[in-house]
Amino acid sequence: MKPITEYQDYRKYMLDYFEWRKRSSVFSWREFSKIAGFASPSYLKLVCDGKSSLSRVGVVQVAAAMGLADSEFEYFKHMVDFTNASDDGKKKEAFLKMKAVANEQRARVLNAEAFDYYESAVNSVVRELAPLMPGALPGDIAKKIKHKFTAQQVRDSLKLLVKLNILKALGENAYEQTDKVIKGSGEALTLALRSMNGQMLDLAREALEKVAPDERNISGVTIGVDETAFKRILEEVNHFRKQVIAIAGESKKINQVYRLNLQFFPLSEKV
Repeated sequence: MKPITEYQDYRKYMLDYFEWRKRSSVFSWREFSKIAGFASPSYLKLVCDGKSSLSRVGVVQVAAAMGLADSEFEYFKHMVDFTNASDDGKKKEAFLKMKAVANEQRARVLNAEAFDYYESAVNSVVRELAPLMPGALPGDIAKKIKHKFTAQQVRDSLKLLVKLNILKALGENAYEQTDKVIKGSGEALTLALRSMNGQMLDLAREALEKVAPDERNISGVTIGVDETAFKRILEEVNHFRKQVIAIAGESKKINQVYRLNLQFFPLSEKV
């Protein structure tokens, strides 16, 4: 089996464990449940199918049945909390604990790089701005950002971006972008993207008051649509976003960093 740190969903880990055991011996859901101490022979299958969730007691029983101990048990316990959490705050707390356990064992957490990058809006700003300001200290970069980011936040961001090989250090306080593209999948990445998008929406609200109208374009329209129109609009939005990226890529001498937010969301329930 893959190392447990390559999982973020305990149900997927349990299912892979079950399939792994089946390949090497006669193994059934009934036996799995029995070893874990559950009376219902189908309980763990219901858990893996997403129809039930492990409790605190169940975590200990299932971990013991799978032979998890020490750091693997700790990681599994936090992974259950991460998967079961119903709000972003608890999910983030659990994921950071998963990362901490993995780091102690010098293990890699799948998608952790993407989570670290997208979890804070400052990283994407610094990625674009730092190469434009060779020799600038973190405080100088922070002052160029129109929103309230501190020198320490910029310093931490630079350290992360170099560590992830998103920026390459050319010398003292000089950086260039690499061609690395941050990719990932799963709930951890979704969580980080929600965090960053929320921060970017806050920055957009600030821009309404702090940025002159001739330096921004913030507008909107309220419309009624059916399912066909909804899908067509999504396609147009995606096409437009790609066009914007292409136009930006043609810039010969970049001297400012912008953010384009595209929001298209329901204001009512379906009638």
